[in-house]
Amino acid sequence: MGKQLFGTDGIRGVAGEYPLDPETVYAFGLALGHDAVRAQSSPEILIGADTRESGTWIAELVAGGLEQAGARVRYAGTITTPGVAYLTRTGPFLAGVMISASHNPYQDNGLKVFGHNGFKLPDAEEALVEEEILRLRKAGVTPKPAPLRAESEWDRKYLDFLVSLATMRLEGVKLAMDCGNGAAYRLAPELFRRLGAEVTTLCAEPNGRNINLHCGALHLERLQEAVLAAGAGFGVAFDGDADRAILVARSGKVMNGDAMLLVLARAMKAAGHLKEDTLVATVMSNLGLEKALERAGIRMVRMPVGDKYVLEEMVRLGASLGGEQSGHVILREFATTGDGMLTALRVIETAIASGTGLDELTADLRVYPQKLVNVRIREKKGLTEVPSVARAIEHVETAFAGTGRVLVRFSGTEPLARVMVEGPDAEQVETFSARIADAIRLAMGVQ
Repeated sequence: MGKQLFGTDGIRGVAGEYPLDPETVYAFGLALGHDAVRAQSSPEILIGADTRESGTWIAELVAGGLEQAGARVRYAGTITTPGVAYLTRTGPFLAGVMISASHNPYQDNGLKVFGHNGFKLPDAEEALVEEEILRLRKAGVTPKPAPLRAESEWDRKYLDFLVSLATMRLEGVKLAMDCGNGAAYRLAPELFRRLGAEVTTLCAEPNGRNINLHCGALHLERLQEAVLAAGAGFGVAFDGDADRAILVARSGKVMNGDAMLLVLARAMKAAGHLKEDTLVATVMSNLGLEKALERAGIRMVRMPVGDKYVLEEMVRLGASLGGEQSGHVILREFATTGDGMLTALRVIETAIASGTGLDELTADLRVYPQKLVNVRIREKKGLTEVPSVARAIEHVETAFAGTGRVLVRFSGTEPLARVMVEGPDAEQVETFSARIADAIRLAMGVQ
């Protein structure tokens, strides 16, 4: 039986509603605490959060459950997801908890768990924690929050680590930065200013409700305008927890995860740092990336969507670079998760070292037309169990005759079916994606 609470990126939902209601959040803290205490006497657990207004009460309930179970809690306050992963890996912590719903609106929140190795918990361990959460909920729990005080030493340690990874100073570099009113709103501008860059910030005034609101990695229009208006060499946008970034070139052109992976992969191969000359991406990465990598003698391995699965395959293959089109980029030599601030730093350094810009470094990347349609659904059914949907998919695949791709999958965090169609002709892609989406909508969509 599949997991009920944990999706591809932890537990996520509307703050205050199941599974992020007070009882379940407290039970989560208890269950994780019991798991930790079984592994170590008096374990320390780190908690961090993004800027959502619900982050504080969720953190205090998690802390209450952890302490009730016998664990000691340290609170980093507002910090990025990769910051929690780094600190958990390098500090005295048996585990780390990040409270964030990434790119979702402020009403949502989530719980991500990292082990001491800095990796998200494996599926088997998540299943054990989930089993205890459900058992506790059934037995009945009385939430007992624990007051928390943020300790600034933790985000300082993380920021110092990123500064130490810089390979050059950035004096003379003009940078426009959209912080998405999220977890990176203080740390990202400070990182690049410490390295000498001239930084213009957008959306760096979080109020608890404006995280990702018409800004950040999913809304790039204002950043593009700012880059052009300031004559900046680069633009950077982060999502709510800053585990991913999207860049904007000097021309205003958007550089998504595929473009950044191409820039980094070729540079790392040239420097002898791309292990096995292999890059791990997902089924969503564009055919154009795969073909550009082939021309450079680089193999691309595709995985299901989710940086967790990319990382697992990177570890299995010994690969040093992997990521997603959405902007999660994992530089395995330095991090165990996507890190938007590190990604932006490395891509900008690569462009500067090349003596050109991002436009020139990606000029040969032909992006095949790709259409992604999200269909809100009542229930998840096996696609082969719905004849009308199976027929629509088969029709499109037959029409492509190997020149395009069709991918239909269910979201791991939301009640959505995601339809992706990619091919050489934009009009054909639009028509085919609509045909499949309509079939899903009629068969299982919300009416």
